[in-house]
Amino acid sequence: EVQLVESGGGLVQAGGSLRLSCSASGFSFVEYGIGWFRQAPGKEREGVSCISPSDGSTYYADSVKGRFTISSDNAKNTVYLQMNSLKPEDTAVYYCAAVWPPLTTTLRYKYDFWGQGTQVTVSS
Repeated sequence: EVQLVESGGGLVQAGGSLRLSCSASGFSFVEYGIGWFRQAPGKEREGVSCISPSDGSTYYADSVKGRFTISSDNAKNTVYLQMNSLKPEDTAVYYCAAVWPPLTTTLRYKYDFWGQGTQVTVSS
């Protein structure tokens, strides 16, 4: 059974940091790309960052570039999203998803599997 499980969300003050984890199982992790998306209330789900675990290539949305860092631990089938200098506008439910082939893309329709999401709330 394919599973993507996000963890690490929570409540943090503006300027603070959180590290999200996406633990994958049930598929060949390194053959897929892993993306992070977020959805704020009343807004469309948007791509934040993605990584190809096989070669380490990454992509970041302009809104998070320089503040967020995506990484993967292939031995643990886990992708991390380190979020620094958080802003209230980063408040959203964050989802991880897997795409084959392992493209560094944030086009939602290309993704095959999705997690259930983890809430991130940044207070001002």
